[in-house]
Amino acid sequence: MNIGPHVLANQLFAAPMAGVTDRPFRQLCRRLGAGYAVSEMVTSRRDLWHTLKTSRRANHDGEPGPIAVQIAGTEPAMMAEAAVYNIDRGAQIIDINMGCPAKKVCNKWAGSALMQDEPLAIAIASAVVEACRPHRVPVTLKMRTGWSQGHRNAVRLARAFEDVGVQMLTVHGRTREQGYSGVAEYETIAAVKAAVRVPVVANGDITTPERARDVLRTTSADAVMIGRAAQGRPWIFREIAHFLATGTHLAPPLVAEVRRLLLEHLEDHYALYGEFTGVRSARKHIGWYVKALPGGTGFRGRMNAIEDSAGQLRAVGEFLDELGSSMDRMPAAGAGGNEEALEASA
Repeated sequence: MNIGPHVLANQLFAAPMAGVTDRPFRQLCRRLGAGYAVSEMVTSRRDLWHTLKTSRRANHDGEPGPIAVQIAGTEPAMMAEAAVYNIDRGAQIIDINMGCPAKKVCNKWAGSALMQDEPLAIAIASAVVEACRPHRVPVTLKMRTGWSQGHRNAVRLARAFEDVGVQMLTVHGRTREQGYSGVAEYETIAAVKAAVRVPVVANGDITTPERARDVLRTTSADAVMIGRAAQGRPWIFREIAHFLATGTHLAPPLVAEVRRLLLEHLEDHYALYGEFTGVRSARKHIGWYVKALPGGTGFRGRMNAIEDSAGQLRAVGEFLDELGSSMDRMPAAGAGGNEEALEASA
């Protein structure tokens, strides 16, 4: 599968998730089988580009390509400028956010709210494509099935986005009205795939290898995008890849491997965020890893009281060492925890 000149390793993508898919997490997902990973959304507001939050989101040091950056906003000119700003900082693919259902985003008429104003949505896509064209940077777009059950316009918009030069479309199988409630539907994604020639990616409730297989078959999509199911279980990508290739399940990872991966992830996380912020923002990642493990709830409570990186690393290492003395491998998918959670991708 290609996006412009970029050949992707496989059809398994890590979804952009605000506050989650920073550079350390993206790199971890890529190491564990994701063929492609999209950054957290970067605002199109110029006055926020020099904030620490945005500078971290635009940090791609050591990241393997293709580097994909998602941008969000409501003004075509500002979005075009934001695309060039991120290209200058290493972006090789620009993704437009028209899928985020968060109120703080939609209340500003960004994200999936743009699907209510089709002329504006198309104008934004066109402006970003034209801004990226001189740099030979392809533009992709992520959207929902529509604003509400009575306003599913993904197929109509998909055709328009293709016409202005968008080179890949990702569709989350819910409306903005649904948020992350209920279950994703894939009929609309299949209809989008049938309506356009560019690659289409299916997103929503893809939590197991079997679900990934079934969604690919049902929609004829070119790829699947996985969000919240990768939180605390980033090896889901290699599990799905193995299942799609062989029809058999890969054994869960050894506890010793997870210990090594998590400690390396934490070190990288601290290096990006610094001691104070790094320790606090790492707590959610650690919590996701241990949620389904024996003693995980109690450990999470103790771990959240630790305020230095050395203590946090030591506590995680000791917890997993103790766990490894009683079990060799992590629980299999479906044993409880994040694998049943809905995706919270942007």
